[in-house]
Amino acid sequence: MPFFSRLVFGTFLALVSFQASAQQLLSKRTTFYSVVGTSGAKLNQFDKMLEDRGLSSLRHRYNTLGMGYQTRINDFVLGVELYHNRSSSSNFDDYKISYRTSRAFLNVGYSFTEESRFQLIHYMSMGVGFLNFQMLPLDRPDNLQLFLEDPAKGIVLRKMDIQKGSTNYGGFLTEIGFQLSYDFDLPGRREALSIITKMGYSFSPFEGKWEMNGISFDNTQSGAFIRVGAGISLPDRNFFYKDASMSFQLVSGFHFTSPKEFNEQLHNAGYEELQGSPSNLGLRILGENEGLLYGVDVYNLSMSGRASNSRTQSLNSIRVYLNGGLKFLQYKNIGLGALAGVGYGNIRYTLTQNNKPDFPELFEQRKFDGYLRNSGLMAKPEVFLEYGIPMTKRKIFDLVLTASAGYELPLANYRLGEFDMAKYMSAPYLSFGVGIRP
Repeated sequence: MPFFSRLVFGTFLALVSFQASAQQLLSKRTTFYSVVGTSGAKLNQFDKMLEDRGLSSLRHRYNTLGMGYQTRINDFVLGVELYHNRSSSSNFDDYKISYRTSRAFLNVGYSFTEESRFQLIHYMSMGVGFLNFQMLPLDRPDNLQLFLEDPAKGIVLRKMDIQKGSTNYGGFLTEIGFQLSYDFDLPGRREALSIITKMGYSFSPFEGKWEMNGISFDNTQSGAFIRVGAGISLPDRNFFYKDASMSFQLVSGFHFTSPKEFNEQLHNAGYEELQGSPSNLGLRILGENEGLLYGVDVYNLSMSGRASNSRTQSLNSIRVYLNGGLKFLQYKNIGLGALAGVGYGNIRYTLTQNNKPDFPELFEQRKFDGYLRNSGLMAKPEVFLEYGIPMTKRKIFDLVLTASAGYELPLANYRLGEFDMAKYMSAPYLSFGVGIRP
């Protein structure tokens, strides 16, 4: 398990255990949610380089899509969040310039309200991130063979490159802010619909940590933000016996696929083949109420390696599923159930030149790296077995261990250029998870 995963999980267990022992009368509340938002980031050094050439600066706003899990015991709040941030694009000549970041946070907070429909929480977040900056042609390559013969199309710069695997997440990041939410009853359900607003400021506390090729990109990880969204809450006031729960798990496993046909294309073009099967690290949030299951999965499947003496390659795929299902069996601490998921998947192949000059020479030459991508719908059936271990005498929360087996099905044409990658996307998998369930 990577360092950040151990940090999140270990801190979660320690803080919940401390709070459980410190309080005599406990009220609990668990929520998972999705948010969208906006923020601003002015890339001062890059904009100055553009200004010196008589060009307009980049657009300064980026949009956020994220998801989170939050549990509250009395007034103490702890959670995790995952955010994807994408900038507005700017066009120069026949190129499009944009950047994107992703962030994984551990949240620690305090609620100013008692258990009620209205929630006001002050929180601080600590985590890690990833940065991708690219300057690529407006027209995408439409032929894989021609692309491999001449991959130098533009510029792709990455810091903490999770397209080579989620364990590459890094660079300490923080946020501080407030969360306001309000619960609405769901007809026929004990869960509540929570409408959420988050306001605050995100920043990278160590200057120069996001510098690439002689220019600082620190501001891509900074700025005031506002986010709005909705989620499902399990408040104590609606549950008088243990018939509902919501767990958060880190998951990893095996996807029994390999890019065999794609490797043949690489071999024919004179590149080294990608070895083995994709690594997988992600998270699962799973809610349950009287046997009915619902939740979300996020996986990051990655392969990477040397392409040639001068180039590095990566093949990456993100999968995001909305899940629903049933738990068929609950015997003491053992549970057996099935899930069906529908969601989004993508496929991304990158060829980057190992040695590139610094800006502004890099901006003038431009043709170094190549990038292909496609996306569409995915589906999966799955069965799972779980085992819950109570971690306190009062059974405030369980340590949850799971094993899952399923099959992923692409529902769209996944092509890199004209080359069909659907066979690579379609495969059985076996995954294992460890997490907590208040």
